[in-house]
Amino acid sequence: MAQPIANKNSLKITRKSLPETLAESIRERILSGEFREGEALIQESLADEYAVSRMPVREALRQLEASGLVEMKNHKGAVVTSVPLDQIAELFDLRATLECNLLQHAVPLMTPASITHARSILLDLESAYERKDVAAWGTLNWELHRSLYEPAGRIQTLSIIQGINVQIDRYIRLQLLLSEDFSHADEEHFHIIEACAEGKVDEAVDLLRAHILGTKSSLLEAIKEYRANPAILQ
Repeated sequence: MAQPIANKNSLKITRKSLPETLAESIRERILSGEFREGEALIQESLADEYAVSRMPVREALRQLEASGLVEMKNHKGAVVTSVPLDQIAELFDLRATLECNLLQHAVPLMTPASITHARSILLDLESAYERKDVAAWGTLNWELHRSLYEPAGRIQTLSIIQGINVQIDRYIRLQLLLSEDFSHADEEHFHIIEACAEGKVDEAVDLLRAHILGTKSSLLEAIKEYRANPAILQ
């Protein structure tokens, strides 16, 4: 008869596989703009660069394809995707619908600890902006939004929103690089958090919707500018 396992925690896998580690590294290079839209990701070159075989690189690229950052093309291999403007606009419209719905459910369930946590992330976000740390700002921006939605307890909706965030994060970072002043975003975040703290559901939702759709408009203009002249980032 099989004996019960004394410590089930010993079964937990804490280390990431090599393909997962490679996928994270390549993902960050795409999000940062090092690998640009339409650029081919050559398996042999990546394998040499990371000092690994082609097999884990191939698996990493498949993971990135599943998240929409890479497209596998016949005779070309992996290519960094370029999301059409109308699809980016659609993603922001989806964000507005889903995130406002989540916030509406989340605000009544927020605790003082929830608000304190959101305010703490906002301070880190402001610090990242002052340092012009685009990668940190992009990560913290999502963390702040997620902290506002988690009290709703709607895991599936939050997962969908996170998938959308993966698609648009690189463009938000691009906008940050091109913008001379992005402080308005942190100010908008501040007012959203304060409305949540005061339990003003409708006001918080209206502020969030305006924030997302305002970002959509300015971001689309930034992408048009960049695609017309990619050299502006050099």
